[in-house]
Amino acid sequence: MKRLIRIGLLVLLLMPVMLVAGCQTVTQRADTQDTWSQIKKRGKVVIGVDDSFVPMGFREKNGKLVGYDVDLARAVFKQYGIKVDFQTIDWSMKETELRNGTIDAIWNGYSVTKERKAKVAFTRSYLLNRQVLVTKKKSHILNLNDMAGKVLGLQTGSTAAADLDAQPKLLKDKIKDQTPILYDTFPSAFIDLNAGRIQGILMDEVYANYYLKHLSNSGSYRTLISKAFPADSFAVGLRKGDKTLKKKINDGLAKLQKDGELAKINEKWFGKKSNYLGPVNANN
Repeated sequence: MKRLIRIGLLVLLLMPVMLVAGCQTVTQRADTQDTWSQIKKRGKVVIGVDDSFVPMGFREKNGKLVGYDVDLARAVFKQYGIKVDFQTIDWSMKETELRNGTIDAIWNGYSVTKERKAKVAFTRSYLLNRQVLVTKKKSHILNLNDMAGKVLGLQTGSTAAADLDAQPKLLKDKIKDQTPILYDTFPSAFIDLNAGRIQGILMDEVYANYYLKHLSNSGSYRTLISKAFPADSFAVGLRKGDKTLKKKINDGLAKLQKDGELAKINEKWFGKKSNYLGPVNANN
């Protein structure tokens, strides 16, 4: 019995060490392993998405996944004869899902930030974006200062959350309790905005423009743009070890730009023939 107790205590003592070692192994593998040969062999790449993020990737009433990023990802991997499997994930866990190998890429309105660069590798950017404050016109909020004492909502793990923390004097210090209400998805935030439980949503301009345009009461909302918040851009997030996959996506995007397919996809979703692609960055 004493021997069993000693063994049990030894296991308990070793468990934290084993867990740390396991985490290091996952991180090391994500940072060093190039999985392109595996992706090519199975003929499928798995992309993580928030399937309520219009117009990047969202479900139609019949459940079909559509969107700008859906079209773009399929167009890129079609060049390599690889199918795309879109997997709905918890957006707040996206980097963890990527490192664990549950998904091969984050491709869903994923903004490039300094904090994210520490965890993932980014492809070249393909769409410009910025954060805006959406309010109801009846609340008479005309600028960020008018949010003083008001309740702010935003999505967990979003660029807006990072921007809010990075420059607290702009907005965070003004809102009620200096703490925003966090939501898993933007539609949930809009429900509370309409009900008056929150007075503003800090969110991606790309999402706000598309979402409000398709509402029957779009005229009841106001979108405030503050140049104080930095502009950002969307790119594909990858494991740092996936250098070949990064190159394939970069090359694929360049080809779409050259042959005009990128402009067509932009016109389909945004009504303009933007053919923007950011520079290739080999250092992230």
